[in-house]
Amino acid sequence: MQKETEIKLRASRETLEALRDHPLLKKRNKSGWERRELLNQYFDTPERDLAQARVALRLRRDGEQFIQTLKTRGQSVAGLSERNEWDWYLDKPKLDPKKLTDDCWPASLADLDKKQLKPIFTTDFARDRAEIAWGRGKAKVVIEAALDFGKVIAGKQQEEICELELELRQGEPEALLELAEELAADLALMPCDISKAERGYRLHDANSYTLNLPAPELTAEQPLDDAVAALAWHLLGSSQRLAEQYRFNGHWKLLVDWLQQLTDLRALLGSLGQAAPRASSHDLRELLDALLHDWRPRVQAGEHDEAVRQAAPQQFAEELQGTRWGLFSLKASRWLLARAWTAGRNERGNRQGAAPVGKWLPRLLAEEAEALKLERYKRQPEDLAEQLPRIERLLVWLRLARNVLEVPEIDRCYGELCKFAALAGQPLDGEVLAARSEQTQTLISLKSWKALLK
Repeated sequence: MQKETEIKLRASRETLEALRDHPLLKKRNKSGWERRELLNQYFDTPERDLAQARVALRLRRDGEQFIQTLKTRGQSVAGLSERNEWDWYLDKPKLDPKKLTDDCWPASLADLDKKQLKPIFTTDFARDRAEIAWGRGKAKVVIEAALDFGKVIAGKQQEEICELELELRQGEPEALLELAEELAADLALMPCDISKAERGYRLHDANSYTLNLPAPELTAEQPLDDAVAALAWHLLGSSQRLAEQYRFNGHWKLLVDWLQQLTDLRALLGSLGQAAPRASSHDLRELLDALLHDWRPRVQAGEHDEAVRQAAPQQFAEELQGTRWGLFSLKASRWLLARAWTAGRNERGNRQGAAPVGKWLPRLLAEEAEALKLERYKRQPEDLAEQLPRIERLLVWLRLARNVLEVPEIDRCYGELCKFAALAGQPLDGEVLAARSEQTQTLISLKSWKALLK
């Protein structure tokens, strides 16, 4: 068994060609490019028991070698994945279930009859592989770069494989993100945590691709720094899965949800005060603001205009053909992996970062709720849109961390605040103004809102 640490980056054919001669890879390529034809058959039961257990079983032909591989899902966040892998070299191209012993086989599948395992899809592709090495301080870093081009085939369905895969051979995981970010600065590379196996399952069954990553379960005693990391990884990873699936099928709700993840991430970054000095997140906030500036108006318009919804998939494809989305995703991953917001902050910031989130959060919410000045917007509902960033800062914490609050009827408060935010973003007319004023009064009268202000 070995641990596999890698990042997958979706690319175009043109980008793959450009990567072969990219100056950064050319300079640090210690082995030259080697081409292999890899023919892969994936196995599962008719009920897809392996997929449900989050493992993949593959038989690969690599030249004259036959390799049986079992992979666990492991951890996969924002395109960077870590998982366990077992390889067995076989004498013939036939699955050997006897190799799947208890030391690698999931306990949840202990009673499975392995005779049920059948081929369900293939991933056949050409791989150009090279060893990339350089010094990172005093530490040596070795990364295998693989340019993969081919097809996933499941029955009559097929999808193109076109990606750069960077696998860590020696060094720290941050090195993968450093290399990927440098390459993404001038090439369209989209971090993508859907494996080739997941693509096969998605073709086999369109409902098998899981969009919603489980939300982190925060505790009141958890330090704020740990809560920020958990929430931001969740929002970033969810945004990437939604972007991948919207690229795949163009369903409008996915784009709406993608924008919501970015809105929440921007609100989270803006809520942290001295725990995350503004200078530490400046680059991320600039990239996020640019994405929101372009996509928020489109999504708002598309809620009422079918023509806008129909045009959005092509516009999103054009977004992915540029560098902005991939570069933001990689910069955000590096920022989170290094916990860059903790570097260089003052003592007050360090105290806030170490504070239990259950004590820090009520103070933040009280400050934001007081600054919202609802009585004013009850009288002047036409000006409510100016408070949308503050409302979004309240919402992101109530959406993902309200379980740590000892506030009565907090779920109702969250629901009413969601309605309030929706009204704040709507174009003005007499009906909207009246609804804003009415919803303001509803919030003011809530026991939970009064409790937040204490």
